[in-house]
Amino acid sequence: MMYDHMIDITLPDTIRKANISDWRLLADITAEAFADDPVNQWIFGNPRAIKSAFRVLMRTIYAPHGICHVIGNDAAAVWTDYSAQDIQDEMGLIGQINFTLGQLHHGSKGSLARAMKAETAMEKHHPTLPHLYLFTIGARQIARGKGLGRTLLRPMLDYADKANLPCYLENSNPINTGFYNTHGFRAIKKFSCGEGAPPLEAMWRDPLKT
Repeated sequence: MMYDHMIDITLPDTIRKANISDWRLLADITAEAFADDPVNQWIFGNPRAIKSAFRVLMRTIYAPHGICHVIGNDAAAVWTDYSAQDIQDEMGLIGQINFTLGQLHHGSKGSLARAMKAETAMEKHHPTLPHLYLFTIGARQIARGKGLGRTLLRPMLDYADKANLPCYLENSNPINTGFYNTHGFRAIKKFSCGEGAPPLEAMWRDPLKT
């Protein structure tokens, strides 16, 4: 699913659309942004396992099938259009093998099983209404506090309002709740990925009337 022919997003000069070949850049920015994330730490156990997981996910699912934007080498946002008819959110057999090998090599004990439980829980609680799904957004440590997250969000939220589409995300770190609240997201429920896991906060944003 290539989004170019489906949605009309106006990007400022500071943001560029990521290409399929940018999967490693998307993964590495995201992995660094989520290195101290409570849920990802619980699932994977260490930054190397987190990076391995995101590299497989970006290469097999989100770079080729998602809506991905980057600001230089500093920040990235990754979305999926759940209003489309042909959603691709599975990594395929080769991706599954690479994901498994990565966790066996880098992950802490039980990381693969925890990742599978997290995937099941997220699928169970994912809304069925058409929406735009914010999979990840984040910046490298050196680029934090510069407003890059706000810059990355704005074009997609503007499009969502124009298209009358709600947005959905799972907030995995409580310190980000206020940030999402300021952009119109509200918590609709909390759920766990497994026994002992920090909660995920499901958040929903209704489109603003234009």
